[in-house]
Amino acid sequence: MKMRTLGRLKILTSILIPSILATACAENIASDTTVPPETSKNCITKEQVTSIQNTWADSIVAIGKAYKDGGDYKALAAKTVDDLYGYDEGTVLFKPTKASEGQFRLTEKDAVSYFVKGVVSEDQGFALQPWSKVRFENAGMSIACSDAVAMGNYYFTDANTNKEVKVEYTFGYRKNSDGNLLIDLHHSSLPFQPTK
Repeated sequence: MKMRTLGRLKILTSILIPSILATACAENIASDTTVPPETSKNCITKEQVTSIQNTWADSIVAIGKAYKDGGDYKALAAKTVDDLYGYDEGTVLFKPTKASEGQFRLTEKDAVSYFVKGVVSEDQGFALQPWSKVRFENAGMSIACSDAVAMGNYYFTDANTNKEVKVEYTFGYRKNSDGNLLIDLHHSSLPFQPTK
């Protein structure tokens, strides 16, 4: 009886283990960030991530300039959030730098408020500083075919004092149905300042 059970177990093991290993290998290949050339033409690239970062940076500067010049900075901020963030596509996780009461901005209206004042009372209008330059310094990127995450520091140059402020960030991106990259995660914070 024991011999038969052991024999069956050996047969099952010889069939199941290779099958499980083959499935695991197939899953690893499917989740690998190296996408075969025939499917990669529609995948996110490092250049696309860098491009949307530059567009975001230029937009923050443009909103502040419009405010300073008496232009329609609120409309520009609304268009920026609508164009660059994926609120119309689904969930966006936005934790701005200078927010403590309304820490998380899960609606488009709350995001616009952070940049130019509005529905959240604590907002002072981050983009209204104004800033003369914003530059991203990526510590690293994790890019899959349809989504990507970048983390690092970005530097904001005060247009009045020319002083640069370093801020930490994590941005997540996904492609919409039109193939455009949209922000679906934006977490930003000031670097840790140890107490003395």
